[in-house]
Amino acid sequence: MNFKLLKNHIKNTHLTLQQSAVRAVNSHLTFRNWLIGWYIVTYEQNGADRAKYGNSLLKKLADSITINGISETSLKLFRQFYLVYPQISQSLTDQLSKLQISQSVTDQLLLPLIIKNSPKKQNEISLIANKHSSNELDEKLIKLLIEKISFTHFTELIKLKDPLKRQYFEMLVIKQTLSVRELQRQINSLSFERLGLSSNKIKALNNIKKSIIPIKPKDAIKDLYFFEFLNFPNKEVIEESDLENALLSHLQKFILELGNGFCFEARQKRILIGDEYFFIDMVFYHRILKCHVLIELKVDKFDEGHATQLRNYIKYYNKEIKTKNDNPTIGILLVTDKNKTLAEFTVDGINEKLFVSKYAIELPTKKQLENFIKRELKKI
Repeated sequence: MNFKLLKNHIKNTHLTLQQSAVRAVNSHLTFRNWLIGWYIVTYEQNGADRAKYGNSLLKKLADSITINGISETSLKLFRQFYLVYPQISQSLTDQLSKLQISQSVTDQLLLPLIIKNSPKKQNEISLIANKHSSNELDEKLIKLLIEKISFTHFTELIKLKDPLKRQYFEMLVIKQTLSVRELQRQINSLSFERLGLSSNKIKALNNIKKSIIPIKPKDAIKDLYFFEFLNFPNKEVIEESDLENALLSHLQKFILELGNGFCFEARQKRILIGDEYFFIDMVFYHRILKCHVLIELKVDKFDEGHATQLRNYIKYYNKEIKTKNDNPTIGILLVTDKNKTLAEFTVDGINEKLFVSKYAIELPTKKQLENFIKRELKKI
């Protein structure tokens, strides 16, 4: 055995077992979320005190549980997951037996909260779930889905209302091993609709397969639910290049040194818009302007999508975070492709010229920001 062969053996062994471990954690996470959804649906249909909680059930449940990653929003998602995929029950039973969990614990997990030894009641719950899901998958396909995809894949699939469309993407994600990002891209690019409109389905599908970006091993680990399930800190979820990290760290110091009333609040601030998490690069509060300042850095050329994303963050802050004493949120977009630097200010909902003039004085100028980035890039 030569050195090159030794190196390859070590790398291949690491990647193979790492991916196997990730798949195991992901499947357990999927089962956990399905079970939680099952418990909730069961309780909503048969809970002895369900009327007491009514529409506030999930909020009160989330507040009481206090488990990392389990919020009111995620509980709604788990319930929807169960209703769309009730067929997972058989795979779950098989998996628990393989884990050699004691029968008493298995019974606790598999019997819904208030149904005990009642086949009639269990059948009623199965019928309720099946009303919400016309997508009848065979057992083999369900096992493949659980084995090959993460729960984050499932969160994209359950958004698809058309069972046939969902089944198409299930097939695609299994056969082509799509990352979550690639699955989203295929859904958003109307892959299913384009296939349906094509007269030559085989040729169209082959073209779609050619357009798929291959998954990288590290992509399998970039899953927010995965990290929350393992109780890793949120920063482990963020993937940034060394260049972005260096620029953001220096930018934070640079802005604070400018003075002018900047108070640092957060790096990689996580926010939930709809049912999707986003991360804002930097959040400051300006004590003179009395408003939040959101900063996004893109080590890339300017794209309209960057500005749209920042405007969405601003709208979120104005709606969810801003108090009645705060002025509207300001956004600063910094973009660089190493050849050209752009600093763009975004103001949402500000019509008063006086305030606009004031923020122009208090905030760093575009020139200051552009010069800062150019200097930093030269150092790297």
